[in-house]
Amino acid sequence: MGEFFIDGSSIPYLRFGEGEPLVFIHGLGEVKEGWSNQYELADQYDLIIPDLRGHGEYQTPGEISIKLFAEDIISLLKGLGIESAHICGLSMGGMVAQEIYRQAPQMCRSLMLVSTFHYAPAKLAKLFLKSRKTYLESKSPDTLRETAAKICLYSWNKDNLEKFYQFYQPNREYHYKALEACLQVNNITLLPTIKVPTLIIGGQYDSVIPVWIQMLMHRQIPHSEFVIFRNTGHMAKLEAKESFNRTLRNFLNKHKTAS
Repeated sequence: MGEFFIDGSSIPYLRFGEGEPLVFIHGLGEVKEGWSNQYELADQYDLIIPDLRGHGEYQTPGEISIKLFAEDIISLLKGLGIESAHICGLSMGGMVAQEIYRQAPQMCRSLMLVSTFHYAPAKLAKLFLKSRKTYLESKSPDTLRETAAKICLYSWNKDNLEKFYQFYQPNREYHYKALEACLQVNNITLLPTIKVPTLIIGGQYDSVIPVWIQMLMHRQIPHSEFVIFRNTGHMAKLEAKESFNRTLRNFLNKHKTAS
């Protein structure tokens, strides 16, 4: 594991493999190791997988925002001497990927936006946050993790649940702040400006961020590709590992930029 220091804080990250740089960005409450099913892509790509602020081993985060999540990753890439990379983000990580493009489009070779969204209406967000805060404060960590697993997964088999519990480790102190940051996202005007190859992925039975939202994103991003994984929920990277990895690999190989 590596650590990159910025503004008095350290960004923990994994890096291994060889080839063009590929950044994986985890979702809300996850840790960087949650991409373990995708480690096999290191046979063709240089994988860079950070913990976001308030997640995993990044426990001196300061302020929490999508903007700062993106700034951290941009700083990490620059610190590693990487001028551009393929960027893949799941859920909240997909919002961070969009923000990286907003801040530094030249650093994005391609985007892979997985089970994510681009806009939350302010009134609905306020109502949701109010109810969610009460729920988070009233439940035990074990109850919260069990509920999250049953919401995020379509298939509740033992292997899927164990894998989910292993890598879903929300920090009670920062979890609500990160959720609040997600619901402040408004990329309506950003999407039509995206010019790099973009793959959008949705899960057929995603009850966290319904697949029709990714369809709207696909329609807004010129020349984007759109894939729906059947019989999966919010975690296609876990529930459909083989086909998910094959889809990423095919997309990435098609858009390699190095000579």
